Amino acid sequence: MEEFIKFENLIDHTRDYVNTRVDEAKLAVARTTSGVAARIIAGAVVGTIFLISLLFASAAAAYRLGREWGQLWLGLLAVAAFYFLLGLLIWAARERMIRVPIMNSLIHQLFKNEENEED
Repeated sequence: MEEFIKFENLIDHTRDYVNTRVDEAKLAVARTTSGVAARIIAGAVVGTIFLISLLFASAAAAYRLGREWGQLWLGLLAVAAFYFLLGLLIWAARERMIRVPIMNSLIHQLFKNEENEED
């Protein structure tokens, strides 16, 4: 009879251990997911502010060039051509300039917690 009670205690402890490990895994996933989401949202906010600033700077540059060349449309065309060429360069180097850094950043964020636990 005493062995049966010990076996029941063992089962209870095992169940508690498994439940604790599951809860710990859920918390780790939540921590990692919230960290990644926070980085994405912060990047989106900063990116939006940067794009608005770039829009106004581009309009000012186009206006300035247009006044200097005597035709406003020439300034607008020059700025559009600049951005077109810049877009082609970025498209040609998209793997190295965009995809790889974003993947590395996400992987670093996802596995940062595991590195901290090993130390």
